[in-house]
Parts: sequence; structure tokens; C-alpha cells
Amino acid sequence: MSIRKASLPALALVAALAGTAGIGALSTQQAVAQATTAAPQAQARPERRFDPGRHIEGRIAFLKAELKITDGQVPLFERVAQVMRDNAKEMARLHEQRRADRDQQKSAVESLEQRARFGEMRTQQTQRFLAAFKPLYDGLSDQQKKTADELLAGNRHHHHRG
Repeated sequence: MSIRKASLPALALVAALAGTAGIGALSTQQAVAQATTAAPQAQARPERRFDPGRHIEGRIAFLKAELKITDGQVPLFERVAQVMRDNAKEMARLHEQRRADRDQQKSAVESLEQRARFGEMRTQQTQRFLAAFKPLYDGLSDQQKKTADELLAGNRHHHHRG
């Protein structure tokens, strides 16, 4: 990513704040100049740690919008959303624990046990999601079901199918 691309959102935000919120004596030109000189420093920062819950509200909003959830479907959808939030929190706790333990030497058996616990947790999360999602799915229109099938069928990690 070039510095120019990385700094454009920051520049737009700074310019908007300078124009509407009145950043004191800081003019738009000064704000742009400061953002431009700060961009290389921002890129030097280490990458963010993986956080399973980081974009959970965005994923929930995306699912709600794509499924075109009606007012009558909101209570069932909220159950699904809460399971998504709970699963993300649980996954975040596990990742934090794994980060804390990563410098400790583990035997092959300990590593396999950890993998098994992770697999069990993922199975439990899928079962909780299914228990919340099935009543919602049963109440969806045919078009909504088709959309749900496209969004949730197969490997959820592929965003584009060719």
C-alpha cells in the first residue's frame, strides 16, 4: 500500500473535521500537511493483533442488511446477533490465552489437546449459532432463504465465488 493511499482516509477525515468541527486555529491546509507527514509514521507501527470481535457489529449489520430483515423478524435476528457476539468474545478470550502461553514450550500431546479444545469450542459455537439461526431461517421468505443459503453455505471465508 502506498503512503498516498494510506493517508487519503485520514486526510478526508482531517479535512472534514477542520471544515465542520472547527479544529481551532488549525486550517484545512495545516491539517492536511500534518496528516501527510504523520502517514509514514503510522505505517511504521506494528500490525494489529488478530481480534475475532473487532468487526462483529459490522458483520451483524451486513447479515441483517443482506437478509433484508423485516421488523417482525428482528427479535429472532437479535438472538442470532447475540450468539455471534458471544462467540466472538469467547474466541477473543481463547486467542488472548494462546498469546499469553505462546512462549511456553508445549509437548506434542499438549499441542494436540489444545487443538482438540479449540475444535470442540468451534463445534459448540456452530451448534449455538444453528440453534439461534434455525428459527429465523424458518421464518424467512423464499428470497431471504436463497440469500442466506448463498451467504452461509459452504466455506464462509470465501467472499467471492468465481
